[in-house]
Parts: sequence; structure tokens; C-alpha cells
Amino acid sequence: MKVIIFGINQTAQLAHYYLTTDSDYDVVAFSANEKYIEDMKEFCGLPLIPFEDIEQSHSVDEYRFFAPMTYRNMNNDRKDIYYKIKEKGYELISYVSSMATVFDNVKIGENCFILEDNTIQPFVTIGNNVVLWSGNHIGHHGTIKDHVFLTSQVVISGNCVLGENSFFGVNATIRDFMKIGKYSFIGMGCIIVTDTDDYSVYFPNTSPKKELSSLKLKL
Repeated sequence: MKVIIFGINQTAQLAHYYLTTDSDYDVVAFSANEKYIEDMKEFCGLPLIPFEDIEQSHSVDEYRFFAPMTYRNMNNDRKDIYYKIKEKGYELISYVSSMATVFDNVKIGENCFILEDNTIQPFVTIGNNVVLWSGNHIGHHGTIKDHVFLTSQVVISGNCVLGENSFFGVNATIRDFMKIGKYSFIGMGCIIVTDTDDYSVYFPNTSPKKELSSLKLKL
């Protein structure tokens, strides 16, 4: 299946690497908004085509899209591009690493980017346009709604519901049966043991610097 990747940044480069080394997809081109392309004609050795004109050269019947964008603007930038691609009539693929553990009754939507060492337990439902960076645990009977981003080493215990557009920083931990409100920002290292409101923000307590030289430590 022929695929066009949206984007010209490191995430797009990573997506190209994963798809070409760990999938049956055939990446044939990249696309981006014309104002960001400037004089570029190629990216990763493949043609770079303005998104505004993409359907003129790559028909919706023959090509699929993949838009593996970051969490910028609480995932709204990725959400916006996702719907613009769908408005043009293209189908979007998902990538699930062969090195992820995904049980056979897990449901995964479109335009998901699921990297290595994720463990997704039985009876989990993952919506559309979700990114699971490497090394997360998604507990059984959980639901991840659309446009969510998990960074790495996040633990989502069983029976949790993650609201749309929510974000989870490195090493965040969510207790079982929690409901995370939409657009919640859960910072790295946070421990969540109660439901969160929509648009809520959680930051952890950071470790203070000690007034001591590391050379004084007896290690």
C-alpha cells in the first residue's frame, strides 16, 4: 500500500524509518503545508509535495496518508491536519511496532503511531490519531479517546478512560478506574489517584538542587 507522510521534521523522519523497516507500507512521498516547504523539493530522498495540491498528483483511491505529528498545542495541530486529510478524502493508516505487545482483541483506530515496547493489555480500545511513544503500559479494559499523546514509560492502570486531546509526560502514573478529562495535561512524574477535570493541568514536585558539589559525594 502506497503511503504519503505528512510533515518534514524529525517525527516525520522517524515515521519514514519505522514504516520502511518494520511494515509492508510503501512510503512514496512527503507532504506539508506550502508555506513551510519554501525551496525544498525532497525530504528523506523522496518527493515533497505541497499539501494544498496533493490530490492533483496522488489520487485518494491509490494512496493513503500518515500524519505522525507531535503534541504541540495540546494535540490540536495534529487534530487539525488529521481532519484536513480526511476532508480531502484520503484514508489514514496506523503504525504499530512489531516490538509492541498488543493482544488480539485490542481495537486501534486510524492514524495511530504506536512504537516499540508498549504493552497494551486485553480489552483496550484506542481511538483515532493517538500517539504512544515507546515503553508505555496500557492496562486492561481501558479506553484512550481521540488525539491523545503518551510520551514514554507512562503507566495507565486498568479500566481507565483518557479523554480526548490529553497529554501524559514521561513516567506519569494513573491509578485504576480513573477518568481523565479532555485536554488534561499530566506532567512527567505525576501520580494521578482521582479523576481529572477537563482542561486541568498537573505538575509534579521537582527535586531541589543541593548546595553540595558532586565531587564531595562518596560513591
